[in-house]
Amino acid sequence: MGDWRGTLNQQPVGREGATVAARQSSSPAPALPDAPDLFDYCALRASLGLAFREPDLSACDRTGLRISPWLAGLLGPSFAFSLFAPQLVVIVAYISGFCVFAALVAWRIWLLLVATTPGFARPARMADLPEMELPVYTILVPMFREAPAVAGLAEAMACLDWPAERIDLILLTETGDIETEAAIERTRWPKNTRHLILPPGAPQTKPRALNYGLQYARGTLACIYDAEDRPHPGQLKAAYAAFARGGEKLACAQAPLAAYNHRQTWLATHWAMEYAVQFGLLLPALARLRLPILLGGTSNHFRMAVLRQLNGWDAWNVTEDADLGVRLARRGYRSTVIVPPTWEEAPETLAIWTGQRSRWLKGFWQTWVVMMRHPRLCLREIGWPGFLALQIMLAGTCPAALVHGPLIVGLGVAWLAGWTELGGAGLWLMLLGYFVNALAMLITPGPRGMRRWSAAITLPFYWPIQTFAAVRALYGWLRAPHFWAKTPHGLTAHQDK
Repeated sequence: MGDWRGTLNQQPVGREGATVAARQSSSPAPALPDAPDLFDYCALRASLGLAFREPDLSACDRTGLRISPWLAGLLGPSFAFSLFAPQLVVIVAYISGFCVFAALVAWRIWLLLVATTPGFARPARMADLPEMELPVYTILVPMFREAPAVAGLAEAMACLDWPAERIDLILLTETGDIETEAAIERTRWPKNTRHLILPPGAPQTKPRALNYGLQYARGTLACIYDAEDRPHPGQLKAAYAAFARGGEKLACAQAPLAAYNHRQTWLATHWAMEYAVQFGLLLPALARLRLPILLGGTSNHFRMAVLRQLNGWDAWNVTEDADLGVRLARRGYRSTVIVPPTWEEAPETLAIWTGQRSRWLKGFWQTWVVMMRHPRLCLREIGWPGFLALQIMLAGTCPAALVHGPLIVGLGVAWLAGWTELGGAGLWLMLLGYFVNALAMLITPGPRGMRRWSAAITLPFYWPIQTFAAVRALYGWLRAPHFWAKTPHGLTAHQDK
C-alpha cells in the first residue's frame, strides 16, 4: 500500500478552537519483511463496501461491460449487419436515433406540462424551527486539488443557519494533495470541523472519499457539498423541514444548483440555463409524479440511516449521484426538491465543459448497464412508470447526445438520397426539440433578462457540441470506465449572483 498512516488524533486549528481531526502521521511505518501489506479497513470499505455486499448493484468490474445476455444478443447481430448490409444499418440507425430523440422530446413535453399545471405545488420553504430540537447534521466535503476554493468554502460553511454545536463538518482530501491541505490548515473553520486524509487506494473518486467520510460521520442527517459550493444559509433547515413532512420513505432532499458565474461566457450561460430548467421544472415534476430522480452531485441531503442501509455510494461509478438516486428508488424510497439553492461555478471553457459532460454521460451508461443486469428485477422493484422513466433518462440521454451532431448530417444525407419522408420528419422533430427546450428556458423560474433570450435563440449551436462529449464518454467507458475526469474549480474571480 505504500505509506501507512497512523492513528487518529486531534489538532486545534483556527482562532476559535476549531479542530481538524484525523490528521495522520506522515512518517512511514517500519518495513515488515515477509508480511502482507497493512491496509486501512475504512479505506477498503470505502472502495469495496457496495461491491462486496451487493455486487450486482456496483459498477466495480474490470471493464465496466458486464451486461446481461439479452443485451449482448442484440449487439452481435447489429455488428453482423454492419458488415453485410451497411445501407440497411444506416437506415436503421437513423430511424433508431429518430425514435430516441422523439421519446426524449415527448418526455420533456410531459414533464413541462406537469411542472406548469396550475395546481402544481412548488416546494414549501422552511419554517422557523426550535434550535433545541435540531439534530446533528453531518456535512461531507470531498476535495481534490481545490486550494483556490478553500477560503470561500469556509466562509459559506460559517454562514449556515444551523446551531454550530450540531454541525459535523468533515473535509475529505486525498493523500499527497499538499496544496489543499495547506489551504485548509491556514483557514479559519467553524468548530466541530474535521479533516480526514484518505489513505492511498483505488479508485480515486469522489464517491470513495464520501464513503470514507461516512464511516466517521456522527449526524442523523447528512449532506454533500463540493469545494466551490456556496449554499443558501437556510438550506439545512429547509431539508430538515422536508424530512419532517415527508415521512420515513422520503430519503433525499435535493437543493437546486445555480451558477454564480453565468455571465462570464456563452458556455457558462447555457450551463446555467440547463441547471435552471433541470432544478426549477424537471426535478420538481419528477418528485410530484413520485418517479426516480437522478440526483445532482452536490447539495443533496439524506437520512443517515438510509445512506448506511444502502452501503453509501458506488465508488466505481463516475456519476455516483445518479446511481444513488436509482438505488433509492429500487429500495422503495423517494426524493424531493427543496427551494434554497446552492451557487457553484459553471465551466467557462470548452475543454472544462467537455470533460465534465463526458464524465456525466459515461456515468449514465454505467448506471444503466448496472440497472439492466437484471431488468425484470428492477422492473418489479420500481414498477413500469419508474422503469420507463429511467430508460429515457439514462439509456436515452447518451444516444441523444451522440445524435445531436450527426442528426444534422443525417438530414442532409436523407435529402440527397431521396428519403424525403425521413429527412422531413427529422427536420420537424429537430425543430420541435429546439422549440420545447427553448420554451423551457424561457418559462423556468428565475431572473429574466436578455441573456435568457440569447441562450434560447442560440440553443441550436449548443446542442451539437454535446456530440464531442458523448464520443469522449463512449471511448472512456470502453477504455477507462472508472477514471474520474476532474473538473477544476476556483478559476472564476467574479460572481454574478
